[in-house]
Amino acid sequence: MMNKSLAASVSPALYSTKANARIFTLTSTEHNIEVADWKIDSTQLGIIDTYFTIEQKTLHGGKQEGSKVIILTSPNGLTITLSPTRGMSIMNVTGKEMRFGWDSPVKEVVNPAFINLESRNGAGWLEGFNEMMVRCGFEWAGHPGIENGEMRTLHGKAGNTPASEVEIEISEIAPYEIKVRGLIKESTFKKADLQTIAELSYIPDTYSFTIHDHLTNHADYPRDYQIMYHSNFSKPLLEKDAQFIAPIKEISPFNDYAQKGLQDWATYLEPTKNFDEMVFNIVPYSDADGYTLAALHNKDANKGVSIEFNINELPYLTLWKNTDTEKQGYVTGIEPGTNYAYTTSIEREQGRIRQIKPGQTIQFKIRYSALMNREAVDTVKETVTNIQGNQNITSIQTPIAEE
Repeated sequence: MMNKSLAASVSPALYSTKANARIFTLTSTEHNIEVADWKIDSTQLGIIDTYFTIEQKTLHGGKQEGSKVIILTSPNGLTITLSPTRGMSIMNVTGKEMRFGWDSPVKEVVNPAFINLESRNGAGWLEGFNEMMVRCGFEWAGHPGIENGEMRTLHGKAGNTPASEVEIEISEIAPYEIKVRGLIKESTFKKADLQTIAELSYIPDTYSFTIHDHLTNHADYPRDYQIMYHSNFSKPLLEKDAQFIAPIKEISPFNDYAQKGLQDWATYLEPTKNFDEMVFNIVPYSDADGYTLAALHNKDANKGVSIEFNINELPYLTLWKNTDTEKQGYVTGIEPGTNYAYTTSIEREQGRIRQIKPGQTIQFKIRYSALMNREAVDTVKETVTNIQGNQNITSIQTPIAEE
C-alpha cells in the first residue's frame, strides 16, 4: 500500500485502492474535485522492474485555455497523450521512430468552450479536429444534417464534451497495467441520457493499447446511438504507395468524387495539392468469433499500425483518404463504427442506426498496435489473408447514398 507521505505527494487527487490496484481521481463532479496539474511515476509506487510516468497538465493561452492533457510515458514503449477536456480523445501516440496522429492546421488542444458545433452549417467540429483518435457519437456520428427539425452537427458531441469523472488505475502486479477512465455524459432534458465510460488501457514497455468503452442508456426509453472511432495517421506511416489492408466483404465509394478513386482505393498518394477527401464504405469479414482488423503500412512494409475490433460491436469500417498538402492536413482515417458517415436520415433509411434499451450497457473494444518492423507487418498481412481466405470482395461502383 502507498504510505502517507506518498499519498501527500500526489495530492490533491482523491486516492483509493481496490484489490491489487491504486486509483487516483483527478476529476469528479460528484465529489467536487478538479485537479489541475498532477504527476506520479513508477518509483513513487514502489515499482522497480520497469519505469513509467503519468502526468496531467493544464494548458494555457489561446483557445486551449483550461484544456487538460494526460500523458502516459513509457521510455521503452509508447508515449500516449489524451485529453479529458476533449471527450477522452487521444491526441497523439509516439514511440521509437513511430507516430500515430497527424499535423492538423489546428495546433491547439481546443477547449470545447471555444467551439460552436453549429457554425459552418453544422461543421464547427472541424475547428478543434486534430486528434489521433476522436469518438464520433454517441447520439449521432455522421455528416451534418437536419432530422425532425433538429440540427445533427458533424460527428456528434462526444469529442467536445469534457469528462465529468476522470480516474487513473494502476495495477500493483506485473505487468502493471494502467487504465485511464473518463465519464462522458450526453444528457439532455426530454432527449437522450447516454453516458459512456471511456477507457484506455496500456501495459508499459509494450507497443499496443486498448480502448474499452461502456455506453449506458440512463433514460426510461429506448434511444438511438451511433459511434465511429475516427483514427487518424500520417507520416511516417502515410506516404506515396503506403498500403491499407483489411479482409473486405464489400466496398463502395461514399460519393461521386470517391468513385473516381475506387480503382486505387487501397494505396496512397504523396501530399497532393487540390486533392479533396475520398471516403470509402467497407463491410469487413471476420473470423468465427467476429474479430477482424484493418491496418496501414508504409511503402517498404516495415512499419505500420493495426486496429483490431469485433464486427458484432462495430460492423462497419470507413476509410478516409485526405492526401492533401501537409499544411492543409495530410492524413488518412481508419474508422470502425456502427454506421457510415452519412447523415442520420440516410443511416436511418438504410438501417444502420441501432437502439439501446433503458438501463442497457453496450461495450466497444478496439486494440491499436504499432507495427515496429517488417515481421510485425507480415504477421498482420497473414492474419488478413487468413480471414479473407477465398471469400470474394464485392465492389459497388456507385455511391450507396446521396447527401
